Amino acid sequence: MAPMEGQHHHRSTTKVAQKPYKSRHASKSALKEKSKGKVEGERGTRRTPHQQVMSKLGRRNQAKQKRNTKDADHAKATSVFAGRDGAPRLVAVVPLTEDVSGKLAVRSLNGCLDLEEDVPEEGWSRVVVDRFKQKLQYLVVGRDLLRALDACRVADFVVFVLSAEQEVDELGELMLRSIESQGVSNVLTVVQGLDAVEPAKRRTQVVGSLKSFITHFFPTQEKVHSLDSRQECLNVTRSLCTTTPKGIRWREDRSWMMVEDIKWPSGKAAATDAEATGEVILTGHVRGKGLKADRLVEVGDWGCFQIDKITAAPLETRRKGKGDDMAVDSEGQDAVLDQPTEDQDDLAELAPEEAVMEDAEDYPVSLAPTERKGVLLDDHHYFSDEEEEAPRPKRLPKGTSKYQSAWYLNDLSDSGSDLETVDSDDEDEEDMDMEGAAANPADGMEGIDMNGREPTEYGGPSEYPQSEAFMDPTAEDEAEQIAAFRAQRKNEAEEDLEFPDEIELHPNVLARERLARYRGLKSLRTSHWETDEDKPHEPEAWRRLLEIADYKGAKARVLREALAGGVKPGTRVQVHLRNVPLALQERHNKAGALGVFSLLRHEHKRTAVNYSISLSSDYEVPIKSKEELVLQCGPRRMVIKPLFSAAGNTPNDVHKFDRFLHPGRSAIATFIGPLTWGSVPALFFKKTAAAPAADADEMADDGDGSDAPQLAPSTQLIATGTSLPPSTNRVVAKRVILTGHPYKIHKKLVTVRYMFFNSEDVAWFKALQLWTRRGRSGFIRESLGTHGYFKATFDGKINPQDAVAVSLYKRVWPREARGLAVGEGLGL
Repeated sequence: MAPMEGQHHHRSTTKVAQKPYKSRHASKSALKEKSKGKVEGERGTRRTPHQQVMSKLGRRNQAKQKRNTKDADHAKATSVFAGRDGAPRLVAVVPLTEDVSGKLAVRSLNGCLDLEEDVPEEGWSRVVVDRFKQKLQYLVVGRDLLRALDACRVADFVVFVLSAEQEVDELGELMLRSIESQGVSNVLTVVQGLDAVEPAKRRTQVVGSLKSFITHFFPTQEKVHSLDSRQECLNVTRSLCTTTPKGIRWREDRSWMMVEDIKWPSGKAAATDAEATGEVILTGHVRGKGLKADRLVEVGDWGCFQIDKITAAPLETRRKGKGDDMAVDSEGQDAVLDQPTEDQDDLAELAPEEAVMEDAEDYPVSLAPTERKGVLLDDHHYFSDEEEEAPRPKRLPKGTSKYQSAWYLNDLSDSGSDLETVDSDDEDEEDMDMEGAAANPADGMEGIDMNGREPTEYGGPSEYPQSEAFMDPTAEDEAEQIAAFRAQRKNEAEEDLEFPDEIELHPNVLARERLARYRGLKSLRTSHWETDEDKPHEPEAWRRLLEIADYKGAKARVLREALAGGVKPGTRVQVHLRNVPLALQERHNKAGALGVFSLLRHEHKRTAVNYSISLSSDYEVPIKSKEELVLQCGPRRMVIKPLFSAAGNTPNDVHKFDRFLHPGRSAIATFIGPLTWGSVPALFFKKTAAAPAADADEMADDGDGSDAPQLAPSTQLIATGTSLPPSTNRVVAKRVILTGHPYKIHKKLVTVRYMFFNSEDVAWFKALQLWTRRGRSGFIRESLGTHGYFKATFDGKINPQDAVAVSLYKRVWPREARGLAVGEGLGL
């Protein structure tokens, strides 16, 4: 037994000894498989064929689940059109050429179903398609941009009508681009007059050309249907009745409806009193989210209104009564579906005024211009206290309080160990004056005593040859030299593109007064912006604007709130509006499609809104900042005068103001207007024929006192964009660059002229850092003479053809937007 046990032990030992070899072999195999890109399978599972292939019953069950899910999604998307009182499918018919008619296009579509319905030249008509058990409501528009935008904004389908003979003109392309940019649902394209094209073989070429044109704007278009073919008209009608509208993202987040009927209050008030108001009833089908009476509604270009109540308005149906009479069934008519609560939004656009207003005396002392002796750099006014004698620290007994130290008029003569040094000024150490600060040329020369003779690598002013003396030129000679130096430049826009932000001061203008509101920044991206300096110049209603601390969180709460409650979509209702100006009855155009959009919470409040803006490739003229434009964003249109600034995020939230938006560039447009939640497409229009004249002085006041320009007879879509999160803390900083000419150069020490024209201005701005176009940086050493010449030191030798410059910044404030008046239009 012993040998057997030993033999067994020997075999066991041999087996254990083989494990490391197998482990190494397995690890090498695993690494080899990974290097080939193979993924290791799950451990402990058998890789047999019957486990990899799903059974027939499982495949059937999976297909059934997918089919049920798809059917449920389709039923949910089309539930608004279901039922006797279901909403009709809205179809906007837009002609793109002069020789086609939307009315004839609708007649052709109705004719394929043998429907004889009266179709207006402009307006809407409804047909019941029994074959597909659906209702279609056609919105026929003419060649009018505003009406086309209004119709497509509420439509479920858009049908573009092309001509077989004429090409799409400039107005047709404008309508196409505008409809595409504002957001569009399902699109269909038809052509009129194709059978009139001779010879017949050219018809295929015409259809192919039209398809190539329309796919440039809508790439998903697969076919251009001919209205001369009954079968193709039937295919279009089938698509309109059976296709699920894909909707528009920003529209589906809100509740909206297309107005079918308007009831104005009876009486003579509308004709006699222009300021009379009353209750107006709008009838239509609720779409999108549930309609709530607590939320405000935006009605076309009328404005924003409160809802008094929402009542049911089912369609009247006829049923057979006794005998041959037909009884009208109006069950549920005028039933109240929703009423406002205490949570109803008010029409206030601004926050209420504070009971205690800040007085001008409450602003920091540094804001008083008479107390300053130097420019503001970041958060400090330099040289304002350099001429005052700094108080000498007193030597007092240890333990002396601040109150007791005031009774010691002079220092104690005894210099024993029981005395301590007490500063008379107990300010923080970081607020030290210029004599105690360290020199840091890389940060803009802060702390250097520029008037002193402290040692430098150049040895101070003695670097100049001793035989050379500086003499002030006469006034006549200086005027001639400046006129010869400042060559005639190009127009304002081209000059801004070639020399951005550069200005030239007149010799008789004091720079410290002309640029009193400007300051220096060591870094536009990181330097702190002292907002207290801007309070005296902010707009009157700036502190009453809406402030949103957490935009993403607030937006999520508002959108979640809109999901629940309200009148169910698909219900035909009557919306009773409060305090509607009755003068709108005369100006309202009944031919256009009037849309009602429910605003989300807080969307009527004003704040400093931001929009991205990109100039269209077809527009080759620069747009000047604060020029009047017409903005359409979602359900609103307004007239704005935006400030253009650089895009992107910066640590200090300071962004450079752009005087012009040049072709091919993008920017952020800022103005004071109503809030819009989410990313909503924006269209920017310009009235091209009567653009406002450019200001001659770039340094003019940035207030709101300019008059509005006259309306132009034509309009152009110049740019598109998207709404961005608003912010009242976003600083738009206007930059000006003062340039000077290197008059004399001695190594790195340079005499500069034509930047300033008196020694006081040199002393005021001497804390700012100088720079050149070729990348050199420096600082002002001292003033020379009385005509603004000064000596400057740079970090390297500069080129005589270079220009010395200094940058200054001030905050500019956005201007308020105004609503587009009813009947004002876009000038078309």
